[in-house]
Amino acid sequence: MNRFKTSKFKNTTPKIAKKDGWINNVQGGSFSCQGNHIKASSKFVAFNTDQAGGGMLGLSSVKPGSDGQWTVTQISCHSDLVTDMDFSPFDESLLATCSGDETVKLWSLCDPELQQPSAPQLTLRPGQGRLELVLFHPTSSGLLAVGATKSPMIWDTGRLDTPLAVLEQHGDQLQSLSWKQDGSLLASSCKDKMLRVFDPRAQLTPVQSAKSLQNNKDSRILWAKEDFLLTTGFDMMRTREVRLWDSRKLSSSVSSASLSTSSGMVIPLFDDDTGLLVLAGMGDTVFDCFEVSASEPFLSQVSHCLADTSTRGVAMVPKLALDVMSCEVMRVLQLTDSCIVPISYQVPRKHTGQEFHEDLYPDTVGTTPAMCAEEWWKGGNQQVEKVSLDKQLKPKAPPAKQMSAKKELASGGSKEDPPRGCSTSSSPLSTPSSSADPSRSPSSTSGLSSGFLPSLSATQSAKAIQSMLGPTSKFRHIQGTMMHRDTHITNLRGLNLTTPGESDGFCVNRQRVAVPLAISGGQIGIFERSQPGRIPDTALPTIQNSVNVVDLSWDPFDTHRLAVACDDAKIRVWKVPEGGLKETLTEPEVILRGHTEKIYSMKFHPLASGLLVSSSYDLTVKLWNLETGEHVKVLTGHQDQVFGMAWSPNGKLLATVCKDGKVRIYDPRKSTAPVQEGPGPEGHRGARAVWVCDGKYLLVSGFDSRSERVLYLYSADSLSSGVIASTSVSVSPSTLIPFYDPDTSVVILTAKGDTRVHIYEIVPEAPYFMECSSFNSPEPHKGLAFLPKTECNVRDVEIAIGLLLTKTTIEPVAFKVPRVKKEFFQDDVYTETAVCWEPALTASAWLSGSNGQHKKINLKPKDMTPVSEAPKEAPVRKYLPSSVYLEEKTDEQKKEELLSAMVAKLGNRDDPLPQESFEGVDEDEWDD
Repeated sequence: MNRFKTSKFKNTTPKIAKKDGWINNVQGGSFSCQGNHIKASSKFVAFNTDQAGGGMLGLSSVKPGSDGQWTVTQISCHSDLVTDMDFSPFDESLLATCSGDETVKLWSLCDPELQQPSAPQLTLRPGQGRLELVLFHPTSSGLLAVGATKSPMIWDTGRLDTPLAVLEQHGDQLQSLSWKQDGSLLASSCKDKMLRVFDPRAQLTPVQSAKSLQNNKDSRILWAKEDFLLTTGFDMMRTREVRLWDSRKLSSSVSSASLSTSSGMVIPLFDDDTGLLVLAGMGDTVFDCFEVSASEPFLSQVSHCLADTSTRGVAMVPKLALDVMSCEVMRVLQLTDSCIVPISYQVPRKHTGQEFHEDLYPDTVGTTPAMCAEEWWKGGNQQVEKVSLDKQLKPKAPPAKQMSAKKELASGGSKEDPPRGCSTSSSPLSTPSSSADPSRSPSSTSGLSSGFLPSLSATQSAKAIQSMLGPTSKFRHIQGTMMHRDTHITNLRGLNLTTPGESDGFCVNRQRVAVPLAISGGQIGIFERSQPGRIPDTALPTIQNSVNVVDLSWDPFDTHRLAVACDDAKIRVWKVPEGGLKETLTEPEVILRGHTEKIYSMKFHPLASGLLVSSSYDLTVKLWNLETGEHVKVLTGHQDQVFGMAWSPNGKLLATVCKDGKVRIYDPRKSTAPVQEGPGPEGHRGARAVWVCDGKYLLVSGFDSRSERVLYLYSADSLSSGVIASTSVSVSPSTLIPFYDPDTSVVILTAKGDTRVHIYEIVPEAPYFMECSSFNSPEPHKGLAFLPKTECNVRDVEIAIGLLLTKTTIEPVAFKVPRVKKEFFQDDVYTETAVCWEPALTASAWLSGSNGQHKKINLKPKDMTPVSEAPKEAPVRKYLPSSVYLEEKTDEQKKEELLSAMVAKLGNRDDPLPQESFEGVDEDEWDD
């Protein structure tokens, strides 16, 4: 009789969870990449979101909390799209991610209710371009397979500099990777229609390969029973199919099944214990289940079901997290646009819920690695010890930290526990096999090895990791959010999108926006911020300059005065009437004449009214007094084009960065020659400068010799000493334009034609640059300009408001710091801010030697209490529901639980105060 006719899994039934069992508040993204959009461990679920251009992951737990609800949080992982992710088979909290930013990062996750790590435990930089795939080894700790566009690599996480092996380059896009269950072989599928099987320890070329796939569209590969491989993809008629292959003979498949004609890829999920294979189609609602055998008929369909919503991704929950008492043999998590839907595959049995059906659950692989990376690389073939699921039902002993706490309690001592929900091992990468025996470390290098901080205590490891990672910014989770469409100005037409690189492209103030138009006569459109919405198709009044506009800037102390630099070496100063333009302006208020060649850029003085500085092709920088209409100073010393200028915060000094490779600082009232000079960026594409950290440092955005965009930091007191710190940003031809917020020391940078906005906190000591989450706009923008701090909504913890210029719109973007207790004024974020819209002195007073400074105001609304004065609340600790224990408990067990509860409550008194960790803000204030 045929085995499949009597299979115990033939009646396996899929059960889609009811809506109250869904994980909601999910913002699933739809991205083009080869990897997984969702993965699960026994404890966590990680998934792609549409936040931060895909560089941010969503995170939740597999099981709901004690209130029956799931907490969904986010973790900022990469500066580009997260293309794949995988949980370690030996640590339910260890997540590996790879990205279009060309890095692989390993994260040690905490419970979703807690603050997630702001930095990875380690970062790999393969240097092979965009990375598409990442996969933990099934038997060895600290071993990863990483897929670049065409090259699979094998990495020991303890050797961060070079991979163990770079396998033969594929002929086209690498589409999927899969380790054999025993860890000996690695299989790949590729857009060149080839299937390849590698033995990485023996040779870099495939041991088996064949051009077997019929279609090059979206293939996936998985190891199945014994030596068999499963692939999903499309046949020549573009029908979706699944095929079974003998890995020793890839020229032809041993079995196949057609699925449907939908265009989305098919994602396979295979359980080796039961032989069940679930196939889910991306973009549709179909779920097919097959049983796979190593003999005829090989593939036998078990079930077919339709979900309620379209699939964005699917993941399989590990066997150890299944409800075995309900005869659940497989659980799939379906990622949709707004939720995660569990689908449980159960075998109908009598006495379900009353007894363990041993025949459904053979021993499954455990969570202790068989060996370390070095042992595997040297030829080891040990296998992971298997465990019985029946034993998982027995009540567990109290956690070690509680046991030790009880001893402390008995002896009158105390012990400070690590945060609940976070890894308490010596390293989130450590494993029993690697930490128990230091000699098994796969690398002799210090620091993180093979995954790991071998032979270090928990405290030593934590300190070593913190020392390696350095401090983190409290603004690291800053979020950029497009404001409501009602605030947008739309239907812009005929914009001049080719202004010189030295110009910001457009300018804004609290009341209005000025945008150059691609219309003859150097015309400028003026748009009132108080009148958002669609601009009518009829002709609008403009400012006519007669010649092309090269730069423009609003007077910081007069929202009606606009300075415009033109091709004819003149600066025209215009007065916009109250309420905006009602008719076209053709006569400027003042024309400044003095330059002999075209002007590059202009900057108003930050403190003195009516004072303007300009740079020109005549290699001079002129200082203008608008009260008299004359230039009062001519600064010299530049040997080439002036890329950018910046006034110091106190208004005494002017910095310039020049194409001649020099950065200069002038004191215009004392000398027309620079008072300091130092080496500038090596690249000559362009540069910008801004003063940071109360004027102690000068930040320059420029290019290195390889045309990579770099941020350089100089000491304002010693330019000649050169750069004291730098950080590479990205590769792009456009110059990054910096906006600096002196209240938070956050710098926001983007360039014309970019989609990403980079954010850093600048600190006056090492590491100087602390990277924060970036913001991605839906389409390339033409400029980003910022409004005064008073435009921020402090109730929503906004620290900056920018206006984003696109081809047809002006869209406000709010940059917010995520906090939980928004009912309190976040006084650690909002220091007193300068009244930068009022002058501190006149131009003539400044020129005569006087100095001034802006008044400052407190942004706290009268009806809000500072968060530093908020009443302290004891952390809420969650306990496992009683259902996890046996219904009948002995007196000894009850005493043990009571003592555990007492210890937990006592532990609350030892929790650190909020101000001890976040400058007046508790760790749980962050809404990660």
